[in-house]
Amino acid sequence: MSISVIGAGAFGTALAISLARTGIPVMLWSRDPDHARDMQENRENARRLPGLTLPDAITVTSDITQATAGTMLLAVPMQRLRNLLLTHPLLDGHTLVACCKGVELSTQLGPVAVIEACAPKATAAILTGPSFAADIARGLPTALTLAVEDAAVGKTLQQALTTPNLRIYRTTDTIGAELGGALKNVIAIACGATIGAELGESARAALMTRGYAEMKRMAGALGARPETLAGLSGFGDLALTCTSDLSRNYRFGLSLGRGEPFDPSITVEGATTARAVLDRANALGIDMPITAAVTALLDGSLEIQQAMEHLLSRPPKEEHA
Repeated sequence: MSISVIGAGAFGTALAISLARTGIPVMLWSRDPDHARDMQENRENARRLPGLTLPDAITVTSDITQATAGTMLLAVPMQRLRNLLLTHPLLDGHTLVACCKGVELSTQLGPVAVIEACAPKATAAILTGPSFAADIARGLPTALTLAVEDAAVGKTLQQALTTPNLRIYRTTDTIGAELGGALKNVIAIACGATIGAELGESARAALMTRGYAEMKRMAGALGARPETLAGLSGFGDLALTCTSDLSRNYRFGLSLGRGEPFDPSITVEGATTARAVLDRANALGIDMPITAAVTALLDGSLEIQQAMEHLLSRPPKEEHA
């Protein structure tokens, strides 16, 4: 099976490195010709993953016609996915595996739904779960969820994308996989803000737990299976993202809690997702108080202490009501 990775950021490059170490040829596409040329010549992504050598099996290009393969991993930010698909219609008709997490702000759709809308002849899938680019590129182990509606395609992709350090589990629940990967970023911002404001580890644990309840509530209302949210794409990713300084969403939350500026060049999917998800939740009548609090923090209508007091003052209820 031929594989291309579309997007030469940290995560796309890490996936390309892991796959190429198995010996299969991998085409890695960068939209920046200078960046592609530098990586091809110097065998390193100095911008995003400095110090890690690209295996010989990787070819880097800025010509997307060279990167059109049977299976294409789309490792671009969620809010750029639609533009990528519309700008490059030759992607349609292939197996397209989204490797991004989030909800599109303008449509409230997840990655698989965006692929299906923009590339109707393609087979749409998503690869998600607890994973940091640096860990994958260094050959450290993790496990991911591959979600695609066609079970037979899922088995083929599972075999193709499994590497010595990436264990792939498959599911046909694309909605659950999409939402798990998106919603956990919102909770990670809340957890980072809590630690940044020095409200304590106990508060973070409570937010993670109640945030997970929000994730299940929203996903269930949209047709996801509960076991998907309990798996790698939901609970697994939540545990990683809410507890590590390597998480961009968690670091962004830390900055919010400390009242410090955050590098605007860093993509924080959870910030956009919070707004999109809250709009969807309000339209559906779904109670999502932590997501609402994060959105208020982002809009500046609440300070971190006010947000915590608001959450603590909510009416008492049964835990699993």
